[in-house]
Amino acid sequence: MTATTDTLLAALPADATHHDAERLLRDEGWEPCGAGDWAIALQSPDGLRVARISPFDPVGPYTAALYRQAAQTRLVPELFTHRQLEGGGDLMIMERLHPADEQDASRFLCTIESGESAVSDLVDVVRRVHARALAELPWCGPLDENPANVMSRDDGTLVLIDPYFADGPALYAAAGSDPDSVAARIPMDQRRYMTEIPLAYSGPWPEESREEMRRGLAAADARRAG
Repeated sequence: MTATTDTLLAALPADATHHDAERLLRDEGWEPCGAGDWAIALQSPDGLRVARISPFDPVGPYTAALYRQAAQTRLVPELFTHRQLEGGGDLMIMERLHPADEQDASRFLCTIESGESAVSDLVDVVRRVHARALAELPWCGPLDENPANVMSRDDGTLVLIDPYFADGPALYAAAGSDPDSVAARIPMDQRRYMTEIPLAYSGPWPEESREEMRRGLAAADARRAG
C-alpha cells in the first residue's frame, strides 16, 4: 500500500500546491470524505486510506513527526506519506479511521494527560515533539484536548490524531491588524495560501476579507523587501 501511494505521489512536481495534490487524487478516484478549518480529506477508492490536504498548516510537519516517532505504540494513525506543499500547504496520507465514542475518547485523553503507564511511550513523544514546535513555530498552540482528536480503528483501538495546532484566531487576527509582524515571523513562501484554508467549522470567511488580508500581507512583504 505504501508503494502504491509513493508511486501515485511521484507524479506530483516538486513545486506542487494543495490544488495540484487534490486534482491528482481526484483524478485517481479519491473522493471527499470530510473537511475542517485547516484541511479537507479525501478517501481512496479502496476505502483504506485518507488524504489530508491543507493549503496552509504550520504544524503539519510536527504532526507527521509524531505519527512516525510514535508508530511503534500503535496509538497514532499509520502514516503512509507526508509531504510539505508549495506555499505552506501540507499533505498526509494515512490509514482510514472512524469517529470514536465521545466518552471513550475523553477517557483516552485523560490517560494521556495523566501519563499512565499504558500510554507513557506515546506521551513521551507527544511532549517532545510539542516542545520543539513551541520553540520553533510562531503562534503554536497548546496541546489540543478535544475528544474529536481521538479516533478508532476497525478493531476498536483508539488512536490520537492532530494534537498540535496553530493558534488560528491569534495568527489571523495579527495578519489582519499587524501584517508586518506576520511577514517578519513567517516567510512569504510558507504562507502564500494562508487565506485558502477551508474554515468548514468556523466559517464562512467572506472573499472580500480574504482579499483584504492578502493585500495587507503583500504590502508588508513589499516593505520588508524595500
